[in-house]
Amino acid sequence: MQRRQFIATGMGAALSASLASFPLASWAQDTWPSRPIKLIVPFPPGGPTDIMGRTAAKVMGDKLGQQLVVENKAGAGGNIGTDAVAKAAPDGYTIGLSAISSLAIAPTLYPKLPFSVEKDLAPVSLVGFTPCAIVAHPSAPFDDLKGLIAYAKANPGKLSYGTSGIGTSTHLAAELLQSSAGIALTHIPYKGTSQIAQDLLAGTIPLSFESSLTTTLPNVKSGKLKVIAVTSAQRSRALPNVPTVAEQGVAGFDVVTWFGLIAPASTPRDIVNKLADAWKAGAATSPALLAFENIGADIKVNTPQQFAEFIRTENLRWGSLIQKLGIKLD
Repeated sequence: MQRRQFIATGMGAALSASLASFPLASWAQDTWPSRPIKLIVPFPPGGPTDIMGRTAAKVMGDKLGQQLVVENKAGAGGNIGTDAVAKAAPDGYTIGLSAISSLAIAPTLYPKLPFSVEKDLAPVSLVGFTPCAIVAHPSAPFDDLKGLIAYAKANPGKLSYGTSGIGTSTHLAAELLQSSAGIALTHIPYKGTSQIAQDLLAGTIPLSFESSLTTTLPNVKSGKLKVIAVTSAQRSRALPNVPTVAEQGVAGFDVVTWFGLIAPASTPRDIVNKLADAWKAGAATSPALLAFENIGADIKVNTPQQFAEFIRTENLRWGSLIQKLGIKLD
């Protein structure tokens, strides 16, 4: 009896010791982040989203003590990369830098979007805004918006323009301009801004609606390209002498491209908050401020809850516009 009791007591002590040590090992394994984090950028290298993504990856990695590795996954106006984030494991090791095109425009524009912004994604924080700009090849027979509108009215459908994809903010800016000015342009969608710049410089397309002047500003300064207007309510810091669309006669016109960090839905709330805090701290550093200034972008920071509300508001705004103008996929 005593021997059985001793054995049972010994086994119990051993089991207790084992269970006591298990949480410590488990906690050590579950400390986040314990390995590199993938940051998906849904546009090609070289554009404003890519620059923002790489900047965010560097400064957030510094704050988290773990590397953020950027993976470019372009296509469908940012939807392919955003969908990859939505379908990733919600463990904090895959996040994305998405944009207005996928988070606010696509839900209305695409009848069968492969992800739900509300159900499949966890907003982390806004990252930045960039004003859109209307850029033309020097051979274009106009130098301002008034001339563009007059030419388009005299040549309906003959003036083509490039954007970084169907359903992007630049595409919607062009659609809104056509509706407001009573003109008809021909849309040529690309996968990103760097490809547009190449064709614009070559004169393959006469016009583009740019989400940022990252790739074109040097060519504007050298006279190889010309800027017709900026689409934001205020003039761009990068182009202080270029008037806005509203200043050139289309009252109330205001379109900017915004970008934000997202994670898969069901990502633990504490991890989402840590990601937001890492961006908030990183956004205040000199490297981040300089990188955004170089692309004419404004850094933005908010909480996951504030970003979620912002996305809902933008969905209503752009959804209403798409329905009002009857915009459909080609």
